[in-house]
Amino acid sequence: MALLHLRSLFPTVCLLAVMMTSASLVTAEEPHWNQFRGPHADGTSQATGLPTTWSEKENIVWKTPVHGRSWSSPVVWKDQVWVTTSTKDGKELGVVCVDFKTGKILHDKKIFDVEKPQYIDPSNSHASSTPIIEDGRIYVHYGAYGTACLDTKTAKVLWERRDYPCNHWRGAGSSPIIYQNLLILQYDGYDYQYIVALNKETGKEVWKKDRDIEYGTKNGDSKKAFATPRVIEYEGRVQLISPAAKATISYNPLTGDEYWKFYYPQHSAANRPLFDGEKIYVGTGFGKAHLYAVNPGGNGNVTDSHVKWIEQKGIPSKPSQLLIDGLLFMIDDKGIATCLDAETGDEVWKERMDRSSFSASPIYADGKIYAPDREGVTRVFIPGKEYKELAANKLDEGCVASLAVAGKSLILRTEHFLYRIEDQSAQ
Repeated sequence: MALLHLRSLFPTVCLLAVMMTSASLVTAEEPHWNQFRGPHADGTSQATGLPTTWSEKENIVWKTPVHGRSWSSPVVWKDQVWVTTSTKDGKELGVVCVDFKTGKILHDKKIFDVEKPQYIDPSNSHASSTPIIEDGRIYVHYGAYGTACLDTKTAKVLWERRDYPCNHWRGAGSSPIIYQNLLILQYDGYDYQYIVALNKETGKEVWKKDRDIEYGTKNGDSKKAFATPRVIEYEGRVQLISPAAKATISYNPLTGDEYWKFYYPQHSAANRPLFDGEKIYVGTGFGKAHLYAVNPGGNGNVTDSHVKWIEQKGIPSKPSQLLIDGLLFMIDDKGIATCLDAETGDEVWKERMDRSSFSASPIYADGKIYAPDREGVTRVFIPGKEYKELAANKLDEGCVASLAVAGKSLILRTEHFLYRIEDQSAQ
């Protein structure tokens, strides 16, 4: 209602407000890559001049070792690249900051000690949540182990919270997001399922909302989720689209009040939702993932009223999808790439990628899709109504973290290294 009031009284102010609360929610001007799936929260970038081919001996500006075991994706702000990390046993959690120009480590700081780390699935890590960064501050999140806000110049911890319980059971995965002055966190575990909004300046709780979901089971393993939410605006209503186990819920991001929900059979949702201005697209997780296209204009339970289509074939459980020019592109966990018509859900093409396995989400930039796999190969192809591969670039180690883009560079994290990749032919 406040946004509508501004629209009637102050058109110029309203335009700025809409820009800040639109589907893209750009919290940092490019070339920053400030959060999981980048400045538009959808894996896309307006960057140009990016490399198409590389190897360990070609187009590598720098390669910096990063200690520990962590699947979080890198974030970039100005001349800094940040990643979280963890000891393999999960007893020490920290951050590493690297100079974008040189690859030199600027900060290597332990944030939390953990006396009794929780069990994680062998495919997960104790630091899989991607940080979110803005001018002067970075927010790091390790699920129930804790959340902290750091000064990006000094790496000094400005505030921390370690009082939100959750048995993640197979490890945490959801990444924090920022909306206005709020840092929003999701906890979907075996025992507790809720969302928290903190004042990003102080860390004080603004609101907390327990999930109102009929799970249909007492098995906590089927109540988990790993997805990162996003904020959209549709018909003047700003919504926090929050995938969980068994349902996706739309909330008022300022209060936590629920607008609507729709149900599905799956659990452990991990994909970040997409939005095209008319429909949201939600992957439902494990237990044979589905992809739902849903109109976000409803109230209450909209399962039978606002779902436009459902697709069951080739839907990834872990990697998120891409939406480009009315086409949906995705690569499932077993390496099958699929293109769907976003309006109808109809399959356009399908391609098997040499029996590779995928966890990282593909990105789109410079007219190309980049898709790194767990065996160390990043395939580069052109989005369109037929599959057209440009390159398959092999590095020594596999990739679980998603790529970041900064300027004309790709920032890629493998199991033990951080790379800056850029076309060196013009230099």
